[in-house]
Amino acid sequence: MKLLSPLVLCASLVTPLSSIAALGEHPVILIHGFQASQLQTKPDHDTVIKEGANYWQGFWLSKADDRIDWPSQERIAGNVSTDYIWPKLKELSKNNTCKNGCILVTHSTGDLVARYLLDNQENWLTNAGLTPLNIIATFDFAGAGGGSELGDLAINISEGSGYLNAPLKYAMTKWLGEVPNSQNTGVLNDLKVTNARQLAPLPDNRVPRIRFVGKGSDYLGSTSPFLPGKDDGVVSSHSSCGSSQSGSFTGCSSTIAFNGNVAHQAKAVTNFMPYHYPLLMGDDYSHSGLIGADIQGRVVAANKQATLLNGTSIEVTTKFVTYPLTGTTYRYVDKSNTKTMSELASDLL
Repeated sequence: MKLLSPLVLCASLVTPLSSIAALGEHPVILIHGFQASQLQTKPDHDTVIKEGANYWQGFWLSKADDRIDWPSQERIAGNVSTDYIWPKLKELSKNNTCKNGCILVTHSTGDLVARYLLDNQENWLTNAGLTPLNIIATFDFAGAGGGSELGDLAINISEGSGYLNAPLKYAMTKWLGEVPNSQNTGVLNDLKVTNARQLAPLPDNRVPRIRFVGKGSDYLGSTSPFLPGKDDGVVSSHSSCGSSQSGSFTGCSSTIAFNGNVAHQAKAVTNFMPYHYPLLMGDDYSHSGLIGADIQGRVVAANKQATLLNGTSIEVTTKFVTYPLTGTTYRYVDKSNTKTMSELASDLL
């Protein structure tokens, strides 16, 4: 599946089925990301569910029909799958939640959780005599499906094989709240770049993974020296854009920069993982800010359109701004000066 040409008009969405979906026509299911505090607290099941709801309070919680919550102190292919993903898949199947097509909204490591889910849910549910879920797209914010070099560093430190100098110690404590140790690594093992890219790397499903990417930082830039290329403070562009390989990339588009400058980008990602399509980028949006309620600068379109698995096309409206003194042209997403990245994404639904 390829993105439609920017010249192709978007298909009109049908009237929302308000009795089925909280937002738009298709039910939205949230999959949150890594929660560092859980490595220390090791929450029980009820607390995992509570903290899963808290994770999304900035914007998406009220827009969603359901969530898949999971604990960061566990591994994705282990207890996360058996104790959290699988029970929710059965519930969603029995309730016919995705009869009209669900959209997964993921953040950070939730991108990796979703990839494992998408690769296995059909077989798991079919073998249990249940109907597989009809998932027509994912909206992946700050996707960590390609791993994070911070995960590699954290595991190396916890195993005593990494050199911990003052800048790295500061970056780790800002990200994790503490210096990692061998007693609490959990999903950090899955976030190692090699491990992440080996987890369900070539899915049989054709679900479009639509990407929303930032280049800001929640940590005053302290983590960026340890991440290649451009990053959002936690994951590099190779991961958030959905690159087929890790590396030092400057963005998701070869024709437009993170800040909207319309010009050739020689070091942008050009080869993507199967069915991964970057859509929106924000120069000032940080890892957590992408799903937050605060506007963090203008947003640009890496691509103007994407097609969901059911054939529905979604389209982003943009406008050009040229500054006479420099002759530089920028292209911004319409209304991105008054709406957050998540609001712009939800408008597409």
